[in-house]
Amino acid sequence: MAGKLGELLEGLKPAMVMVIVQIAFGGINVFYKLAKNDGMSVKIMVAYRMMIAAASMIPLALVFDWKSRPKLTRRIVLLSFFLGIFGGSLSHNLYAESLALTSATFVAAMTNLIPAMTFFMAVVLRMERLAIRTNAGKAKVLGTILSIGGAMILTFYKGAEMNIWSTHINLLHHHHHGMTVPQQSSSRNQALGGFLGIASAVSMAVWMILQAKLSMVYPSYSGTALMSICASLQSVAYALCTERDWSAWTLGWNIRLITVVYTGAVGSGLMVALMTWVARRKGALFIASFYPLLLVVVAIAGSLMLDETLHVGSALGALFIILGLYCVVWGKSKEMEKTTELNALIKSSTESELRDTAAVEAHFDDPRQLP
Repeated sequence: MAGKLGELLEGLKPAMVMVIVQIAFGGINVFYKLAKNDGMSVKIMVAYRMMIAAASMIPLALVFDWKSRPKLTRRIVLLSFFLGIFGGSLSHNLYAESLALTSATFVAAMTNLIPAMTFFMAVVLRMERLAIRTNAGKAKVLGTILSIGGAMILTFYKGAEMNIWSTHINLLHHHHHGMTVPQQSSSRNQALGGFLGIASAVSMAVWMILQAKLSMVYPSYSGTALMSICASLQSVAYALCTERDWSAWTLGWNIRLITVVYTGAVGSGLMVALMTWVARRKGALFIASFYPLLLVVVAIAGSLMLDETLHVGSALGALFIILGLYCVVWGKSKEMEKTTELNALIKSSTESELRDTAAVEAHFDDPRQLP
């Protein structure tokens, strides 16, 4: 009985880890919103996050990859530089700006676009076949259309409020006494925030394609550390060029310090390491299937702590994006199953041919078989 329970818990470990990861990522959205509300610059926030992420990943790379790390080449450095842009400085700045203009729930819904955008970019770059005549190809195309349609609904249609529950707790409230946002300005913010959220998803899709190339030639922890170093240099340079007030860089013992430490060490450090562990055991599709959980976590946290209200457009758009996500994941899983079966068939055929060849050679090598 104890043995079966142990096996069950061992099998559930990847799923439990991914639940923890999504809850942790939900905290990032809330902390971003609180720090921005406290007056912290988004650019400085991202710069600190990337610096702390680099400081967190370098020790992991030194400990886990010191035996398997190959020689650092110009190609690896160049890949790391672009990974730092698309997976760090650019994507996080776009994501944080989108979050500042909209809501935590809105931006969390946009993250579910990443698998569809990755498939679209791979087809455009001819790294993946469309295969529209197969069920898997049709599912991925349908998923991409649903995801993009959902993003458009999120961006341009708000709809009526959905009062499911409310605690009337708003951690942002103390900075907004007597302030009201005009409806026209709110609509402009949502549209701009939507475009920035889509741009962030496209940037992450490019990052995933480049990351697949780097992972073939360089260990995961070392590759992530190199990417974090490049992203921190890029983010700091960008922030220094745009934020000339040195007092804006001051943290202090407040929500700003908590935000940069949490998002850097936990969000871009520990959680990346946990996702790498899960990816090795279950693959990237398993990780993608947990993306919608982030939306649920952030929707609950936003309504409980930030007094965010859910609208019909947000719910409808999120539903379309999630349906699109699972269509893409299903199509990709079917392709992987077919590839695995084909590889197994080729391997079996090759082994059979080798056995037949060995039998023929043994027949002619046996003196008793000679005429």
